Amino acid sequence: MLVAISGSTGLIGSALSQALRAAGHEVRALKHGPAGTGHYDVASGWVAPDALAGADALIHLAGASIGTARWTEARRAELVSSRIDSTRLLVDAMAKLDTKPRVLIVASAIGFYGDAGDRVVDEGAPLGGGFLAGLVRDWEAEARRAETLGVRVVSPRFGIVLSKDGGALPQMALPFKFGAGGPTGSGRQWMSWVALEDLVGALMLLLTDESASGPVNIVAPEPATNRVFAQALGRVMHRPAFAPVPGFALRLLLGAGRADELLLASQRVEPKRLRELGYTFRHPHLEDALHAAFAPNPATASQQTETAR
Repeated sequence: MLVAISGSTGLIGSALSQALRAAGHEVRALKHGPAGTGHYDVASGWVAPDALAGADALIHLAGASIGTARWTEARRAELVSSRIDSTRLLVDAMAKLDTKPRVLIVASAIGFYGDAGDRVVDEGAPLGGGFLAGLVRDWEAEARRAETLGVRVVSPRFGIVLSKDGGALPQMALPFKFGAGGPTGSGRQWMSWVALEDLVGALMLLLTDESASGPVNIVAPEPATNRVFAQALGRVMHRPAFAPVPGFALRLLLGAGRADELLLASQRVEPKRLRELGYTFRHPHLEDALHAAFAPNPATASQQTETAR
């Protein structure tokens, strides 16, 4: 299978590309940039003629980072454009092809559910409130347009991805390194997480299982409260986990919207559809997943061994 992937150099894209090649698939890495430097450019509305030609699948992972900057009006516009406008551009390009990819997978997020409190939510839950929920709604709607082209569309809603190489975990772990780790806000808010290995495994399943379509929660089956998560992280890092960070401090540091929706919102998400598809989690338990996340990369460990000889 020839799989075109945007965002192929990011945390998820790199791991997925490696897994696809190991499974015998061919990967076409789509680069964002003007004509002559990339395959597609959102600003100009340009897509290279050969970007999607012959592709059996398109996996769209590219998008500006949600958690690395204050949500100013300009930043919000960038978050919207990098997801919604880019998805619209690629779907429009697919419509012009004589032979279209059989499946379109566009990254989404559990931010769709907003702050759900203690309520368990699955793919049938209604839209929540807030900026992220609206962004995810519109993002998924753009992807669904490809269904009118006869393309199977899947919207994997990612939880917090556990990897030491990127995403939220390195930022969360930083205070623990200095002995200042602990819960954020009340500590009672639910966190739905997933090991990077399971996220990649789930995407591989969604790619090949033709019964998979629509929203699919990519989260482990055991969400944890923020306090329990902090305690588990402290144990894995051999650091204390009793220094709470009050909500008002987070709002001052990060901005109210970003703090409330990313760190203080409660999302107790169930991977109902993934279970129905028969996916078996490699790391269903939090502490095991954290140990796996912090384990040395095989290549790095091999290099260190060679250097020591």
